[in-house]
Amino acid sequence: MKNKKPLIRLIGRREYVSFPLLGIYEIEAKIDTGAYTCAIHCEEIKLLEDIQTPTLFFTISGGGPQPAQEFRFTEFSTKKIKNSFGEMEERYIISTILKIGKKNIRSTISLTNRGNMRYPVLIGRKPLKGKFLIDVNQLHIGGPLAKKAIKKILL
Repeated sequence: MKNKKPLIRLIGRREYVSFPLLGIYEIEAKIDTGAYTCAIHCEEIKLLEDIQTPTLFFTISGGGPQPAQEFRFTEFSTKKIKNSFGEMEERYIISTILKIGKKNIRSTISLTNRGNMRYPVLIGRKPLKGKFLIDVNQLHIGGPLAKKAIKKILL
């Protein structure tokens, strides 16, 4: 049986992405290949350890017509990540589904306050690898199949 090549989709430097398991749809994200992982803007990030299972609470404001939502996770981790100022900070990490165009990707997302950033979501290169090509001249193209564009780039 012949191995199928994975479909590679074209995306721009900014895309509307969704996190279906979190009930967050069509939120603008910056595609940043200089970053390794993904980050999402959260507020009121709290860890409650006084109960049997440590529970992480945080709020994500949906932006636009979507109201702020509070989430709680019992499955999470922490990781030291270099922020946009080059400083190391410890962040909570959750695993969820990231949807870009029609593609669903299981990904880890770091929780941080991105209130002073232009975009509430940053998508790093790890979940994009082998699935997307990025055209930095394009915005919001949503990951359509891009055979012609890929052929142009590869020629």
